[in-house]
Amino acid sequence: MLDNPVLISVIVLTVLSLLRVHVIFALLFAAIIAGITAKLSLPETISTFIGGMGGQSETALSYILLGIFAAMIAYSGIANILIEKLLAMKKQSKFVLLLLIAGLTCLSGTLIPVHIAFIPILIPPLLLFFNYLKLDRRAVACALTFGLKMPYIVIPAGYGLIFHGIIASEMKANGMPIAQSQIPLAMMLPAVGMFVGLFIAVFFTYRKTREYETIHTEVLAEVSAASEAAVRKLQARDFITLGAVVAALATQLLLGSMVLGALAGILIMFIGRIVTLAEGELVVQDGVKLMGAIAFVMLIASGYATVLKETGAINELVEAVNSIVGDSKLFTAILLLLIGLLVTMGIGTSFGTVPILAAVFVPLCMLIGFSPLATVALLGTAGALGDAGSPASDSTLGPTAGLNADGKHDHIWDTCVPTFIHYNIPLFVFGVMAAMVL
Repeated sequence: MLDNPVLISVIVLTVLSLLRVHVIFALLFAAIIAGITAKLSLPETISTFIGGMGGQSETALSYILLGIFAAMIAYSGIANILIEKLLAMKKQSKFVLLLLIAGLTCLSGTLIPVHIAFIPILIPPLLLFFNYLKLDRRAVACALTFGLKMPYIVIPAGYGLIFHGIIASEMKANGMPIAQSQIPLAMMLPAVGMFVGLFIAVFFTYRKTREYETIHTEVLAEVSAASEAAVRKLQARDFITLGAVVAALATQLLLGSMVLGALAGILIMFIGRIVTLAEGELVVQDGVKLMGAIAFVMLIASGYATVLKETGAINELVEAVNSIVGDSKLFTAILLLLIGLLVTMGIGTSFGTVPILAAVFVPLCMLIGFSPLATVALLGTAGALGDAGSPASDSTLGPTAGLNADGKHDHIWDTCVPTFIHYNIPLFVFGVMAAMVL
């Protein structure tokens, strides 16, 4: 099992990432290693990689459009109201602020379907405020990743509706049908694990102050001015913007398409003249800057995932598990989740991992005797494991995009490593518990 191409490739990806090699180059080199160790030729590996990039084309397009939509929301000025209220807090408690950020981020994947696109808009203006509070940005990264990840695990709305739909369809396709309405019940315990990780990160691990190099008088002046300035009241353009957000969510839920949802929101912003056609080019450029790099990384990650699938090494990992665990449910659950962690760390997407794992997880769970709910818990948790902590995941790329606006936040050591520790460990533990009790 130690010579498995997937295992070797993910180790290479992890090491390169920890050495601060850019995630695009890390994914490319890891894909080549996977192909070569699986005895694929270099041209065949590259061809498979490029051909597989289209697997996330819809996601990449939706991220670009959501980035444009988010840029329009920022252009409307409604985001400034929230920023001003945060800066004007009389009781500047960093714990309250962190929990508020986590709560607001939860909305980005459920009620307000802009996902990570809001982070480069909301977070950079708050960096001076964070410095004023001497807030450890690793805690902010954990709060943001919690809000990006926890809702889709358990809440059947927005991205959660999509995630649950993938699980239900893949379960049915592999011979174990389950009602999509039952999936939140199966994922309840893993979601509790996410809350445990957030609590530990905010109130224990990163509760101490951390200094970031900045001009203290500049910080003090900005925070003082914000606390004394009157917060802008809602105007007609703000209600049009809120209407665009509602329309984007409704379209996504009714038609099951993030692309159409984003287009509906963008169209209303143009019709309502929040952004004029003359201003459209500049706003579109800003939106592409917000999300373009992340969308391209998602395409690269899709190509990498295709190479991993082409090697056939994922099936070999599961067969090795079957030969080791025998009839033990506990050992089966532990090793299946380890495989999920390994695969998702490499691919960087929970949504893309579920179809890969379902084909081998579901038959094995049926053989061992896991119930449908327990199988959902294992499959859903295995897909979610590694999403936090993966250098190629939007759950880590998004927070870094906002927190590193001033160049003082490292993607690997300040986002990936803290989120890996605080969310993958409790997810693993609570996922095993869910599999054993359901």
